[in-house]
Amino acid sequence: MLISNALSQYYEEVQAALQDLLGGENSGNPAGFTPGIELPRLTPAVMEYFSVSGIAHTPLPDYRGRSLALLDLMRNPATLTVKTFASLVIVARAVRYIQDTGERVTIVTPSSANKAIALRDAVLRAVNCGLVTAHQLNIVVLVPEGSVAKLRRTQLHTDALLRARNPIGVLGAEQPPGAVKDIARGFVESNGENWAKERRTNLWYTLQLENYLAADIVRALAEAEYFPAAADRPRLHAHAVSSAYGLLGHAYGRTRLAEEQRTSSPDPRYFLIQHLGAPDMVLSLHHGSTDVGNMPAYALEAETGFYTQRSDPRFPSVTYDPHEALDATFYTRNPPTSARMNELIRQQGGGGVVVSLAECLQRYPQVRALLGEGGVQLPADPRLLREWSLCMAVVGVLNAVDRGLVAEQDILVHGSGCYSAGDFDSLTVHDVQRIADVESLHDLALAALGG
Repeated sequence: MLISNALSQYYEEVQAALQDLLGGENSGNPAGFTPGIELPRLTPAVMEYFSVSGIAHTPLPDYRGRSLALLDLMRNPATLTVKTFASLVIVARAVRYIQDTGERVTIVTPSSANKAIALRDAVLRAVNCGLVTAHQLNIVVLVPEGSVAKLRRTQLHTDALLRARNPIGVLGAEQPPGAVKDIARGFVESNGENWAKERRTNLWYTLQLENYLAADIVRALAEAEYFPAAADRPRLHAHAVSSAYGLLGHAYGRTRLAEEQRTSSPDPRYFLIQHLGAPDMVLSLHHGSTDVGNMPAYALEAETGFYTQRSDPRFPSVTYDPHEALDATFYTRNPPTSARMNELIRQQGGGGVVVSLAECLQRYPQVRALLGEGGVQLPADPRLLREWSLCMAVVGVLNAVDRGLVAEQDILVHGSGCYSAGDFDSLTVHDVQRIADVESLHDLALAALGG
């Protein structure tokens, strides 16, 4: 099953979700300016802009009696990540605001990589589709140094004007990755009002849950229309998560279905996959807090050099390093979405598991073969993989089945990101600007305006 342009197909439903989530009393952005909830009229140019919002549902080979399938949300070749959906909707709202008011908008976003990649691509698409000009809309992003290799060399870099208008700031490795959020938010809160008056551009800090929920409803809408769960077979939705925006979006999308669609299949169950570098949602779900003291104790095996544990099946049995960061994309600690996700799983079912790099490498040939059946080609050499989220998700599912952690027979893996070194031309530290604090981000954003 393939929907080539999901956001256009479900345009009215996405607009209604924006009204429900952000309309009226809910419209306030905690960081100030918001362009409102209206999307542009669905013209041919707007449909072309949204044309990369494809969704595919593909059966995978069974595993130990479980039916596996892939929900491929990575079909935009310029991003290869699910962040395309929310980013297109976010930028479309900015486009509508610019078209209605003639005012400029500067999007400011912190990111571990994929949000920045997808928002930059959406801004570029808006310009190239003729919806706005480069002088009306631009984006300033801030990412941790460890994420630079994921960033793409696109027209926003190769075109001199677009490069100047859309800079990339990088936070040094001496600061925790999560500090990008504090700095970006601090810049917008400190300067938003003055810049709107003096610089004639509106600073929009887009990292708000509702901005993502509205776009992610298309997962539930497509599922209900084309591949619903059987009435007697509850479906487990597995997802590699940092804050679980995507699963919350799916759950919210279920509430937007017609009653007949909603009641014809059982409530979905949700399964969280994380890594040792940021296991907070799994800890919160299964241990009641994010205290790392609840993690199992690992012991170094002298014979193998591995760290091992056997006390908690929800954590890796083997790892190279108990504190490893498997993928820089998953960097969020203590996500505010944990409580909502915990309640959802306790009400409807599901669970969570943490995976390690060692486990991913042990299963890599198996995962590569399994995903190949679903049309996703992993590189033969795992050292070339730059985004591990899909691999993490599949390994988490296989481990959970082996360890008796899931009872469901129907498992849908949400493919949220997968790309390799050969899929794009990467930027380097020489192509970005180093940022240390709010003041230096201010200077970078000011230079992007030409002053």
